[in-house]
Amino acid sequence: MTALPRIMLAPNGARLTSADHPALPVTIPQVVQAALDAQAAGADGLHAHVRDAEQRHVLDAGLYAELLAELAAKAPGLYVQITTEAVGRYTPAEQRALVETLRPAAVSIALREIMADKETDLNRRFFAGCAEAGCHVQHILYDAADIRWLGELVDLGVIPREGLAALIVLGRYVEGQRSSPADLHEPAQLLLDLLPGVDWAVCAFGPAETDCLVEARRLGGKARIGFENNRLNRDGRPARDNAGRVAELVAELARLGL
Repeated sequence: MTALPRIMLAPNGARLTSADHPALPVTIPQVVQAALDAQAAGADGLHAHVRDAEQRHVLDAGLYAELLAELAAKAPGLYVQITTEAVGRYTPAEQRALVETLRPAAVSIALREIMADKETDLNRRFFAGCAEAGCHVQHILYDAADIRWLGELVDLGVIPREGLAALIVLGRYVEGQRSSPADLHEPAQLLLDLLPGVDWAVCAFGPAETDCLVEARRLGGKARIGFENNRLNRDGRPARDNAGRVAELVAELARLGL
């Protein structure tokens, strides 16, 4: 896997549970079904989190291996990306250990989380190992400082330039979060100025998610959509499920010829 999918589903994330929405998938069968439904609606990738029996986000290689095996059997060819999201629980060493144990085809890694231990040489070897193993890394960027940091690390050779992929995050987990398409222009331009040719995507919190992702497409980026970031349709009403969010985006992109 050397390129990001055009539309990646993020069906659950690390913080929400089925109490937040009855269609939010928390078990492996539910995540697999959400992926299949979203694929039928037009998604071509999955950003996957796994949960324990109490619906808590875990970096569990065994659960991830089970999920990946199920998806390989039921959705062959689907781009599947695991996450090393720390959520304040996991150290950089534990994040690296998950990837090195599982050796997934694709992984998302928050730059500020993996570099939190300041182990530059260790991370240099880690990212080189990912490249050698064919593990496609997408770097998660929360603000302009993260974007500049990624540029510096690429220039220093800590992060390989070949196959470079990034996700710009618009917004946060806060009450009433409302990202806007205008929020994208400055970080996208900065990213493209510093790292021309980067394969980039956007996720956005709040009911303007679809409009933000349409704007990303206008600018040459890709989209990550789903209940991890937003559970509302453009009209402000609760979405039926993850596939419904994908379908709304696909329809709007088609309407605009994007």
